[in-house]
Amino acid sequence: MSSPLSFTSSFVPAQEGICDVPSVLAPVLAPLTSLPGVSTARARLLGRIAQGNRVADLLFCLPESVTDRRARPTIAQIRPGMLATLTGTVLDIRPPAPRTRQPWRVSMTDQTGILEIAFFSPWQARQVVLGEAIAVSGKVEAFHDRPVMTTPDYLLPAHAMARIPLLDPIWPLTAGLFGGQVRQAMTAALDRLPPALPEWHDPTLIRHKDWPDFATALTWLHRPDQIPGSAQGEDWQTLRARAQARLACDELLADQLAIRIAQNASRARPGRSFLGDGHLQRQALATFGHALTPGQKHVLREIEADMAQPLRMSRLVQGDVGAGKTLVALLAMLRAVEAGAQAAIMAPTEILARQHAATFERLSPVPVAFLCSSVKGRARKQALAAMADGTAKLVVGTHALVQESVHFADLGLAVVDEQHRFGVDQRLALVEKGHEADMLVMTATPIPRTLLLTRFGDMQISRLEGKPAGRKPVRTSVHSLGAMDDILEGVGRALNNGAQIFWVCPLVSESESLDIAAAEARQAALAARFGAALAGSGTDGTSGAPAPAIGLAHGRQDTNVREQALQDFATGKTRILVATTVIEVGVDVPSATVMVIEHAERFGLAQLHQLRGRVGRGRDASYCLLLHDEELGHTARRRLSCLRETEDGFVIADEDFRLRGGGEATGRRQSGLPEYRMASDTLVDQLLDTAHNEATALLPDTTNPTDGAPTVLPAPVSAVLSLFGKADAARIFNSG
Repeated sequence: MSSPLSFTSSFVPAQEGICDVPSVLAPVLAPLTSLPGVSTARARLLGRIAQGNRVADLLFCLPESVTDRRARPTIAQIRPGMLATLTGTVLDIRPPAPRTRQPWRVSMTDQTGILEIAFFSPWQARQVVLGEAIAVSGKVEAFHDRPVMTTPDYLLPAHAMARIPLLDPIWPLTAGLFGGQVRQAMTAALDRLPPALPEWHDPTLIRHKDWPDFATALTWLHRPDQIPGSAQGEDWQTLRARAQARLACDELLADQLAIRIAQNASRARPGRSFLGDGHLQRQALATFGHALTPGQKHVLREIEADMAQPLRMSRLVQGDVGAGKTLVALLAMLRAVEAGAQAAIMAPTEILARQHAATFERLSPVPVAFLCSSVKGRARKQALAAMADGTAKLVVGTHALVQESVHFADLGLAVVDEQHRFGVDQRLALVEKGHEADMLVMTATPIPRTLLLTRFGDMQISRLEGKPAGRKPVRTSVHSLGAMDDILEGVGRALNNGAQIFWVCPLVSESESLDIAAAEARQAALAARFGAALAGSGTDGTSGAPAPAIGLAHGRQDTNVREQALQDFATGKTRILVATTVIEVGVDVPSATVMVIEHAERFGLAQLHQLRGRVGRGRDASYCLLLHDEELGHTARRRLSCLRETEDGFVIADEDFRLRGGGEATGRRQSGLPEYRMASDTLVDQLLDTAHNEATALLPDTTNPTDGAPTVLPAPVSAVLSLFGKADAARIFNSG
């Protein structure tokens, strides 16, 4: 098994004598406990806001805002609402009456007037000495027409006034951590910045954008009063914006460099050539009884061409809901078996894995083993033995396949279904069960084109278009929850016509903070309305007792209870299934023709598309009803309108990306907005192409050798990858 490329062991300078990158970066790559005054306990708190334990991580924790303390008026000049920094002499100190919650009160004067200061902290009040000069900074209020400053942000002796920053950055905090502690640690971290780092950006770009160097950019953001001209009131925000843009491009460049390295590594990874004569595939298709769609034929040809090469395949198959990915996966796995190897597919849920197993056992001409956490005792031993001795040519399972006790005789192809539901390490663990095994990743959530470049840079992409013949479009409509009576009447008519209905709710139990219907409450309401009419329509599969008229499935149930509820619905024993998003993937009930999604505005577009895909899987007309709150925001309205207007998952994915953002490109985070520390959505749009072009120039295709030797990177590339924690990016990318 080849090892992932190393980015940390070998460096060469971009030009002679520029620097020794590892030693120069050591102070900022050191743990937070290396900073003076930072104990283990404080480092733990700082690590929460820094999202990491390195000094560099703390430096990347940018201020949330900047407080302007440049106004230094006299007391006579201050007005209510003003943020002012003043000096004066303490005239009197009045402690609160015993056993009261009144503040300490101090009067100070600067000969132009009198300012009253209120302290609720006895410790702060004790810093004040009668007759001495002090400096305070904070917001001025009015009390009985007198100026008052309550709990100043700063209280210092007058001679230490210079310690009050002119432009005061405000960092995020967490419980137990105070602003002064962050400031102290940040000051020490800034002092660790190397004075001479190799510049990784093109000098022409730096000049064109008028960007500061890396260290200066961080200094300007954390110490804005050091920005040239800021003390004189010049436009310091413009220079600060340039600094932020530079750091955003640094972060994007680190991502793009990591992707570039992964691309080169992927092209050079030694693998095995899996050639077959197609006899097993033909037998499976004969049993299936239908011809492949044009889209399936095209994708299968691409997969087989990859498998025939002596390099490891890493391919992503994007297939919309119902496009026929499972059959393509089976045929690809049979090609590996024809070449003398085994193949395994890992699904995220037991119900989906069992559905795959049932499909494979029906179609496959070779033995199929099944493994999940509920397989115990003798059945588990038999499955493990068949996998280990090669008797089981095809293996279907859940994450149980990556357990240490699982061994394959010769795993040649690892297939991961619904890849977004697995962690990176789980996907890696499966492919590493084999020797130079190929990897095929499948998703029914189409990936936006914008995201392909930044998240799957090292993978070949196959787009599976079209659906099997006979599928009818799902008619989607949008309704206000105020029309619930009409909705229930329509549901009643559908039940009278023999329909089976999914009813999706976002939560399991009532929530005071979210005004949404809970699944348990909705089940009770539907049972009260339709239970009598549906009673006795089926029997429980285990006890023989009448099945509940309306089933319930949610994530807090015992697994066996939930699986039974899903099974009862799949076999028609229940006619309505009230559920949370546990049915988002892996539930195939062709007889279900109605999907009701309550509070649809609370779901993402991709999730709504997946839920809608649970119906329309048979030959009967199907319907999806999106119920929304009376007050519907602009973004939510756009989401629901998009879903009503199209069933094309790729169009929906692109719109979802525009509305919500993609996932992290080179890390372990898989959904939501990109986890960039300095690159806002706007800056990503502005600078991603620039970063991509720079990465291409810094690392041409020939950067990585093919002989397995450690990768030798230019010093600027090494520096930016190390600073932004991308040294392990190739291994992460290898997992898909």
